[in-house]
Amino acid sequence: MLFAIHALDGKDGLKRRATAQEAHGAHLKTAGDYGVKLVMSGPLVEDDGSTMKGSLLVVEAQGRADVERFNAADPYQAAGVWDTVTITAFLKKNG
Repeated sequence: MLFAIHALDGKDGLKRRATAQEAHGAHLKTAGDYGVKLVMSGPLVEDDGSTMKGSLLVVEAQGRADVERFNAADPYQAAGVWDTVTITAFLKKNG
């Protein structure tokens, strides 16, 4: 099953993001350790097309619990980058 992880940065998100970016990238490579397959990911940006304001990850997993464990272990969580995270089951129809 697919899940979308939609995460919006909190206060000082850009600064916090910079300090945890390398660890976050390394964490994404360990998705399989959590029973999760990373389908795609990238930063959410402002309408200027470059100022980061969050993250969007689409992952595949057997269930929500695996996705929640994967997300909870993300260094962006520990660094306080994200203020609001929503995990939503996703049905791919096109593309």
